[in-house]
Amino acid sequence: MIRILLAEDEQAMREHLTRALTKSNYDVVAVDRGTAALPYLETEKFDLLLTDIVMPEMDGIELAQHCAKISPDTQVMFITGFSGVTLRAGESVPKAKILSKPFHLKDLVLEVQRLFEPDSIGELN
Repeated sequence: MIRILLAEDEQAMREHLTRALTKSNYDVVAVDRGTAALPYLETEKFDLLLTDIVMPEMDGIELAQHCAKISPDTQVMFITGFSGVTLRAGESVPKAKILSKPFHLKDLVLEVQRLFEPDSIGELN
């Protein structure tokens, strides 16, 4: 089962994302800030770090950079409602996928599926 570490400071969004991903058969660990995600990255294996960019204490970009150092095989997907930080995220973590808010939960699930089904991407192109 694919494991996802979700870092999202907005409680309602965190709950919606967790519910949608869990219903799609992903194992989700959800935290409310980047600093809370670090211990999980250090002690457990995750296939995907799904993180908001703008969060208190540690933003998603900094979290993704830490993730690259301690868990380089973990893929990263940013979610953000701020278009201004999208460019900075792309420059800081160029391999990361960026999903802009608002988005439909089904779109998020499809993007996650695409990350882990590389054969289907080739068929779509």
